[in-house]
Amino acid sequence: MPQAHRAVSVGGMAHHSSHHHGGGPAHHDEAGLADLLDLDAEVLGPYLDEVTAWVGRHASDAPRTVVDVGAGTGTGSLALARRFSSAAVVAIDRSAVMLDRVRGAAREQRLADRLRVVRADLDVAWPEVGAADVVWAASSLHEVADPDRVLRDVHAALNPGGLLVVVEMDALPRFLPDDVGLGRPGLESRCHEALAQAGWNAHPNWRPHLAGAGFEIAAQRSFTVEATPAPPSTGRYAHAYLRRIRSALDGRLASDDLGTLDRLLADDNPDSLLRRRDLTVRGSRTAWAARRP
Repeated sequence: MPQAHRAVSVGGMAHHSSHHHGGGPAHHDEAGLADLLDLDAEVLGPYLDEVTAWVGRHASDAPRTVVDVGAGTGTGSLALARRFSSAAVVAIDRSAVMLDRVRGAAREQRLADRLRVVRADLDVAWPEVGAADVVWAASSLHEVADPDRVLRDVHAALNPGGLLVVVEMDALPRFLPDDVGLGRPGLESRCHEALAQAGWNAHPNWRPHLAGAGFEIAAQRSFTVEATPAPPSTGRYAHAYLRRIRSALDGRLASDDLGTLDRLLADDNPDSLLRRRDLTVRGSRTAWAARRP
């Protein structure tokens, strides 16, 4: 897999923070990322409803099996289960921590009878999950070592006429006003520029890759992601996200900007993200719908 520090997308987010699954730091890192993914779902739920409605317009009338590749805590899996009320949903992830969250969320939403989890690392092999009518890959395809091979595996797993949906973030999410009242204006833009130079959220235009794997492009669409008005959990979401990327900015961001960011992240600071009322959530996603002929 690519370097772990690149896997911090949100909103259908890449989440593969480590190959390790134990009680050490990687385990705790996964638990923290799972919390972030759950906050993402809480804040940006309406966006997923819009995307799955679009998927429904391109999928077969009544898909029987839907597979979520890189399911994380199951936000996409559960949204797909709600959209396709007669389908069985398979949530694939390599993290036991994430899959435990999927199981719990499925029970809470009374969807456990239609959802099963499969622990698998797609860098090793495509798991034995049977034939699928819809495969969903949200911010996960660019995290595998050989996406073209995975696309061929998905093509083979889909029934004829089946649909693959790939979703990627166009840019990292934005939370802050241009002037936060501390330091120089434009802090968040400079953070994003530094992360872009480090390769965060880097992904190709998947259209030629999809065609190369034998798919026919059914549609491509951009979705605006904006929580308006910002829900009460926005501060916790912004704090969790920016705290997670903070370490990657060391040595890439000017020291005064790092100091400003640290003040925003300090729980006991009057300017803490947890106390601010001027936060928003803004972003965009591109989705490709591709069909197996």
